[in-house]
Amino acid sequence: MHLGGKAALAAALLLASGAGAGAAQEVRSVFAGADPSALFADGKMWIYPTGGDGLQAWSSADRRRWTKHPLLRLSDIRWAKDDGAPVHFLWAPDMVVDQGRYYFYYSIGPQNPTPSRLGVAVCSGPAGPCTDSGKPLLTGGDGFEAIDPAVFVDPASGRRLLYAGGSAGAKLRVFELAPDMVTIAREIPVDQPPQFTEGAFLHERDGTYYLSYSHGRWNRADYSVHYATAPSPTGPWTYRGVILQADAKYKGPGHHSFVRDPESGEWLIVYHRWEGQTGDGPYRGERQVAIQPIRYDAAGLIEPVRMTE
Repeated sequence: MHLGGKAALAAALLLASGAGAGAAQEVRSVFAGADPSALFADGKMWIYPTGGDGLQAWSSADRRRWTKHPLLRLSDIRWAKDDGAPVHFLWAPDMVVDQGRYYFYYSIGPQNPTPSRLGVAVCSGPAGPCTDSGKPLLTGGDGFEAIDPAVFVDPASGRRLLYAGGSAGAKLRVFELAPDMVTIAREIPVDQPPQFTEGAFLHERDGTYYLSYSHGRWNRADYSVHYATAPSPTGPWTYRGVILQADAKYKGPGHHSFVRDPESGEWLIVYHRWEGQTGDGPYRGERQVAIQPIRYDAAGLIEPVRMTE
């Protein structure tokens, strides 16, 4: 997402249930934070949200009790201040596993007046420790904002693809990573998906590739999650509509990731939303991370998610 304040990662938990087509069977507002990436490892669910001057992991074996693990601080990134900006922030991380090794991608700003950048650290496990690669992975400029990294390892081809960009320029770019996962091999031209603003994420199910992303302004009611499908991880995209959008109670759901529970086989969407807000925004305060099941219809399309308490 576009950097919009520091999210304090205070632990909190909420559990509720719902029923019916498109409704959540379980919703957990896990903790204050934003832009969550998620995976399963070592018998636990791991969530990696936006921090402020540092990034953390949260782990849970039951999705009720969560443990915080510090991962990466600004002081761990030697090149962070090379742009000459007086203040820097870390946000929108993505932890990816490839051939048993963990790679932690992140955005580093400010976005103005200096270009935003992406970095990557190599980690010994889902809780770290992590060692930064020592240089930027990608630097923005010329109307492109290097933000919101999401890496997808294609099970069909083995290609490692980095999806990045958006916000003010609303420009999505895709890059193939080298096998070392910390350098870019080449850029792959892609069409811009309809309604794209930022926060792209790619997952595959039964041979269909789902590109999902945020639309709208991060602190307003129009922030929402849309998606398109394709026969390959780089398109061509067929726009499919909205997955998550604001309602009377929950505002601005967005910047998400998909993850599959290895035990149940169930797909989950992990996202953030504003709670306790009214009107169309701009909202202030802290966003909440939420976890919700995803349902696919007989044609493989994602049923819109109805947020519940």
